[in-house]
Amino acid sequence: MNRASEILGFSDRWLVIIGVPVVAMLTGLLMFADVLVASPRAFFTTCFLVGLAYTAIYWLVFRFACVYWRSKYPKLEQSGKRILYLALSVVIGYFLLKIVLDPFLHKPFENELGVAKLEHEIAMSVASLLVTFLVLGIYEGVGLFNLLKTAQLEKERLLKENMQSQLESLRNQVNPHFFFNSLNTLAYLIPEDSGKAVNFVRKLSQTYRYILDVRERELVSLEEELNFLKAFVSLLKERFGENLQVEIAVQPQLLQYQTLPLALQMLMENAIKHNIVSAQHPCTFISAPKGTIGWWCGTNSSASPTPNRVRAPASTISAIAAAS
Repeated sequence: MNRASEILGFSDRWLVIIGVPVVAMLTGLLMFADVLVASPRAFFTTCFLVGLAYTAIYWLVFRFACVYWRSKYPKLEQSGKRILYLALSVVIGYFLLKIVLDPFLHKPFENELGVAKLEHEIAMSVASLLVTFLVLGIYEGVGLFNLLKTAQLEKERLLKENMQSQLESLRNQVNPHFFFNSLNTLAYLIPEDSGKAVNFVRKLSQTYRYILDVRERELVSLEEELNFLKAFVSLLKERFGENLQVEIAVQPQLLQYQTLPLALQMLMENAIKHNIVSAQHPCTFISAPKGTIGWWCGTNSSASPTPNRVRAPASTISAIAAAS
């Protein structure tokens, strides 16, 4: 049962327990309503019991066929072939079973009630096949639903893993680059101003503490990321001085939005990498000015007389542009 449930995609224990007597009763009412009216006792002791035996045997045999074809063609794209073979198996199997079972169940039943043979057999066959396909439709419908659900979950899992892999790759590229530039700045500050050097080391340790804290987190609030960005910018200003200007103005209602950890740091480093930052060509970055939803604007006097800008929500990592 467990193996069959795994193949079917659900446990049909209660479906079998409840479905067999219910289907037997409905089939009996459909075929022998006149017997029920004339003799309720004959209906329940003969029609219903014989129908129960037929239903149980057909159900278990065709359930086996459903499990077999689902195990042979389990994939979603194989559904058409699986359903076709299952339908053929049901039609052929029904008449083979009928040949085997009729001498033991149908003949005594027919003789007792005096039912017209041809009319009875045609009506019973049509009704039995319709009910069988209805029940198997439930099996196949639930199975297809589970296949679609599994395929969607697998697609989402692969997409998530791909995004995490790309993000981790970016982190591994950015962090060493940031650390290397910070050491160069520190090497410059130590002989020039030991006080500034000590302050720089403290800020650097705080920055790396944040990097370590969020490394395993999938999302952080925009407020956390902006606080880290401000600390990161203060380290950059030790390196570039007044040649780098950063203005951050984000609407308060956006601060609880979620974003990827270290996203803004990577964007800022990328923006600086693609700009000239010097006394002759100072660089300015503005975040979400004038109450807009959110965009980054980078301008550099050596490259463009007007700012280059890209519109995007401030809570995502896609809102940045750097002047070339």
